[in-house]
Amino acid sequence: MAKGRALLGVSLIGLAGLAQGAGYTVAEHWALGGEGGWDYPSVDSHAHRLYLSRATHVLIVDTATGKGVADIADTPGVHGIAVAADVGRGFISEGKANAVKVFELASGKVLADIAVGGKPDAIVYDAKTHRVVAFNGHDDSASVIDARSNRVLRTLPLGGAPEAAGDDGAGHVFVNLEDKNQLVAIDAETPAVTAHWDLPGCEGPTGFALDAAHHRAFSSCANAVMAILDTTSGRSLATLPIGKGTDGAEFDPALQNAYSANGEGTITIVHESDPDHFAVLETLPTARGARTIALDPATHRLYLPTAKFGTLPAGSKEKHPPILPDTFEVLVVTAPSAAHPSAGR
Repeated sequence: MAKGRALLGVSLIGLAGLAQGAGYTVAEHWALGGEGGWDYPSVDSHAHRLYLSRATHVLIVDTATGKGVADIADTPGVHGIAVAADVGRGFISEGKANAVKVFELASGKVLADIAVGGKPDAIVYDAKTHRVVAFNGHDDSASVIDARSNRVLRTLPLGGAPEAAGDDGAGHVFVNLEDKNQLVAIDAETPAVTAHWDLPGCEGPTGFALDAAHHRAFSSCANAVMAILDTTSGRSLATLPIGKGTDGAEFDPALQNAYSANGEGTITIVHESDPDHFAVLETLPTARGARTIALDPATHRLYLPTAKFGTLPAGSKEKHPPILPDTFEVLVVTAPSAAHPSAGR
């Protein structure tokens, strides 16, 4: 919306509350239990489903009740789930099987296993081209899959280790290269890599979010910063401080807020006041280990999986403390209760 134009249906008080980031709350804890770790969660907003990667299986949760309603078994090393609602399918990256598992959204029935590159991790679906892109961590490549035929169309070399990814719904896919501190742009239609852009000030980009309407990319980085780029030119726009241990990010187009999930136990909330100006609004305490995140754009709720942790014994060579049995949960974060402004300007 142009400057000076009235925001229909939104009070000035409501806008002020959102601008300040006031009112974000960890509203619920869904105790789901079970064994194993976790990685990327995904939301199917229309079906009210939350998909949770659980190391060897995918747990499906009803977001209206917070209860598990189904499970997709035999997904070794699962990292992510891409929802292709328009073709009625979901796609699971199976890191230990070097494959993508295809399932029917309505029933959970497994339809196919597609061989891809080594250790597929992040996975996205572009609705315009009806293509899934699985990013292969061991091969530094991306497998482009036709979502209707389940056929691998091309494997693209990326020139670095891919991490989190996203798409703009218009045929463009983006992925962080964690070891190169770069963002890569992909044309899903061709398909081909179209650009490599440096992320100034960023070391180890992991989480990724996208403001598709304004062509802005948000990469959350291991050195506790968020790097923001223009996805039409690769121009660096801002580098802002975030919490430590990030592994996931989201962007809410209605609120114009980007979120970094930080494993230290916080969410950093960054507001985009216009396409060239950004500021940290709030650091919300969450829980230790809540490092990945999924947004439901219809409700503005954020979902963060985590668990309780034990302590490492003296002299242990392990890098991470043990997960306490049956403590897995999902934190539900709600946005301010004020009216939500339109995504447009």
